[in-house]
Amino acid sequence: MTSDTKKTVNHINNQLVEFSLSSDPFSKARKKGVTRWILKHVFKGSNKIFITIVLFTTVISSMLSSSTLIFVGEAINQFVQGNWDSLLFYSIVILILGLSAPVMRLFNFMMREVLAQRLERDSRQEFYVNLLGKSQSFHDQQKIGDLMARTTDDVRTLNLLISPAVSLILESFTSLIVPIIYIYLFYPLPLLVPPICFTILFIIALKDYTKKISPVTGALRYEFGNMNSILNESLSGIALVKSTVKESIEKQKYLSKIKNYRDAFVLEGKLQAKYLPILFLGIMNTIGLGIAINLYLNDSMSVGQIISYIGLLSQLSFPTNISYFVFALVKLAGAGAKRLLEIMNNDTEIDENIEGTEKQIEGNVKFENVWFKYPGYDNFILKNMTFQVKPGQTVAIAGTTGSGKTTLTKLISRLYDVNKGRILVDGVDVKDFSLKSLRKQVNYIEQDIFLFSNKIIENISFGRESSREDIITAAKNAQADDFISRLPKGYDTEIGERGVQLSGGERQRIAIARAFLTNPRILVLDDSTSAIDSETEDKIQRAIRNILVNRTTFLITHRLSQIRWADLIIVLKRGQIEALGTHEELIKSSEEYRKIFVKRFDIDEQSLLKEVNS
Repeated sequence: MTSDTKKTVNHINNQLVEFSLSSDPFSKARKKGVTRWILKHVFKGSNKIFITIVLFTTVISSMLSSSTLIFVGEAINQFVQGNWDSLLFYSIVILILGLSAPVMRLFNFMMREVLAQRLERDSRQEFYVNLLGKSQSFHDQQKIGDLMARTTDDVRTLNLLISPAVSLILESFTSLIVPIIYIYLFYPLPLLVPPICFTILFIIALKDYTKKISPVTGALRYEFGNMNSILNESLSGIALVKSTVKESIEKQKYLSKIKNYRDAFVLEGKLQAKYLPILFLGIMNTIGLGIAINLYLNDSMSVGQIISYIGLLSQLSFPTNISYFVFALVKLAGAGAKRLLEIMNNDTEIDENIEGTEKQIEGNVKFENVWFKYPGYDNFILKNMTFQVKPGQTVAIAGTTGSGKTTLTKLISRLYDVNKGRILVDGVDVKDFSLKSLRKQVNYIEQDIFLFSNKIIENISFGRESSREDIITAAKNAQADDFISRLPKGYDTEIGERGVQLSGGERQRIAIARAFLTNPRILVLDDSTSAIDSETEDKIQRAIRNILVNRTTFLITHRLSQIRWADLIIVLKRGQIEALGTHEELIKSSEEYRKIFVKRFDIDEQSLLKEVNS
């Protein structure tokens, strides 16, 4: 896709995104609501051909079924009259019609299933890509379990909307109209009264039912999301739950959500139990049979016609018996689609900026009067931050918990955008960079390492196509090769969910190897060696010093060994810069800096000053 095309796409979308896969044909429809969005998916491209086939086969199969009943009545008349030649003819016609209707219906099922699967596939991809394009601040405020419920179950309801819901509604409509037309064409007019009166009452009752079922289906989808959120939180924190013996509390929390979900289902069942069209159907059949018998006694109908007429009336049982079920599915799908659109139409603050600057970064980072607060909060986390880091410098960021150390580094790659001021990289505002170009050259290694549940070699090479030799070299530089080689399958070992089969130090070394391989221009180490023993840390520090030559590095650490060799130390206090300088300078000039070592390492303040002066 060309940059001009992407620019046009972003303009059409009228919504900022951090990532877009290709042109988005559904952007306008999303803004216009659930119905327009679903219709846009259903009538997309070649889907129109399948829709035409479904409509055609639905009508034809219904006509064939009704025609079969007409011929059955005539065949009975011929049997009663003893016309065996005519009876043979009608029997052959009935056989042909009886075989044609199921074939048509089978073809109909195939086409509607293709439509349903396409709708689910396209909407799931659209939702997933939309999630990838949301900003970090958006994801900070979401419950993972609820997002998973929307991605899986809510999208699945769109499949059920087409097959069976809408398809059965179309079939029900033809099963309701075609028999009435055939009664009008082939039977006395008085026989039209029962089905027409039934149809009117059926439509009124169905409208009332769908109005009452709509909030119930919405509650079902909402409670399912809540239930999934509790489940996700409990399983994600299962180690904490077990270590604190809180299984019973988590059980009660989950049971409360299950109860709400069950109550919504019970309410739906009560509404379905009061569904009146089933009662109307029995009354209609009784009245229709009475009228038909009366006409027979008056020699206006034959026995075969009565049987055919009752058969046509019985076709009305299909739309009656499935309507409460399929319209509940329609409302359920509507509620699911509404939940999907709630997320997809949510505003994103950061634009991927396709037309932005793309260049090799040298690593000159400058903060100019930067103020920042997290979305939804009133208090600023960072206040009036001003400093400059030259290319290739190593910067240590020190401060007490909550002083804004991690937040500061996340602004460099635009995980968040500043509220005031600006951040320059090589003299260019980070907002003017192509987001892809900027983030490819900034790498984070955090204390809470995230690893994917696949092979070690794939985790190290994540984000970069590399040869096996390059991956092993990076692992050796990160002091990870030794423990990897001892694993049963070496670099091809599956490490489980989030690398659960590895120790904290092993996970961190894999993350460091991944950073080495991506060759970033700016590297952020957020307490990344906290879970590594002193001997291994010394090896890693030597490797880091070698590989970070001419690369700008930000260290968030409390290790004295790392802070000492930083070119610049930034001391933060309550979101503001308390002091700037080297270790020696700050020991002499900054009381706040000295307090960090006194509290952290239990070092006497006078000893620190004496050490620097000696």
